[in-house]
Amino acid sequence: MAFTRAWRNFKRMQDLTVAAAALIYAAAVVHAIGRLPGGTATVVRWTLLWPAVFLMASLVVPLIVPVIKRWLAKYVWMSFQAGFGQTPGSIVTGIALLLGAALFIYWQIAKVAASGEYRANVFSAYAAGIGILAAQAILVRALERLPDVQARIVER
Repeated sequence: MAFTRAWRNFKRMQDLTVAAAALIYAAAVVHAIGRLPGGTATVVRWTLLWPAVFLMASLVVPLIVPVIKRWLAKYVWMSFQAGFGQTPGSIVTGIALLLGAALFIYWQIAKVAASGEYRANVFSAYAAGIGILAAQAILVRALERLPDVQARIVER
């Protein structure tokens, strides 16, 4: 089955967004290891353990709770129809949002390193965002199997 160029670009952008967010997260964890206070156990808990719980919850819940799955699938379809990942402007906007989140997480690392206090776990929030992005990428594949969606995304 051959999909339209727009659908292929959209699907690719969904996947690349997840990959870029994960790489930004991994770089932030590596950056945090030598800077955050409290020793290895504390840093691992704040950068890996708790964030893994949030990532899994934000990935699994939207895929198994029917009402949330329908809502997120509708959002994904509307994103496609709006042109996300299909125009230079939408790609630049997506990159800008990821870079903004990256700057925020690095700023939080510096703030915790300077104050010595963990006030909020920005790593958990960022991991939850990655989970939602991954759920969206999975839902793209579910959408392309629906007959009414296929009628709009398959080349003839």
